[in-house]
Amino acid sequence: MKKPSLSSLPTPKISTRLVCMLYEAVLLFGVAFVAALIFDVSTQSRNALTLRYAREFWLFVVLGAYFVFFWSRSGQTLAMKTWHIRVIDLERPKLPIVKAIVRYCLAWMWFIPGLAIAYQFELKNWSSVIAVFVGATAWAITAVFDQDKQFLHDKLAKTRLVIADEKPADK
Repeated sequence: MKKPSLSSLPTPKISTRLVCMLYEAVLLFGVAFVAALIFDVSTQSRNALTLRYAREFWLFVVLGAYFVFFWSRSGQTLAMKTWHIRVIDLERPKLPIVKAIVRYCLAWMWFIPGLAIAYQFELKNWSSVIAVFVGATAWAITAVFDQDKQFLHDKLAKTRLVIADEKPADK
């Protein structure tokens, strides 16, 4: 009997993936808070603007470690487990560490259009937040036009989000 291909596994609805991302943001708030606390204690920083770029880099690395650890280990973060979503590699059911790192870096592209708009028009405060939200919404819409309903960063990373209830084929 022929095993089903990984590309034939069902894709979760876009709305489910977006709600999962919101839940992930709530969880990441706690991760980022603890990471920032560790940074502030270790550098004896009393002001958020002190060592700003070092703090941003530290948070980028910590959040990356969170995602890469979960994606390469089980294909699911805590939020993805709740919403029964798994990320897989197109060639194998388990995501290699390198692909998880690439996917993490590409996922930041959600923010690039909005940040570019905010920079170009010198937007400040809430206007820049709205620009980033609009840019991220435009990025999410790319999945509507994809035949597999995958986000653009998944296409570029050659990964795929699938419903986790399905068992991936072993190779």
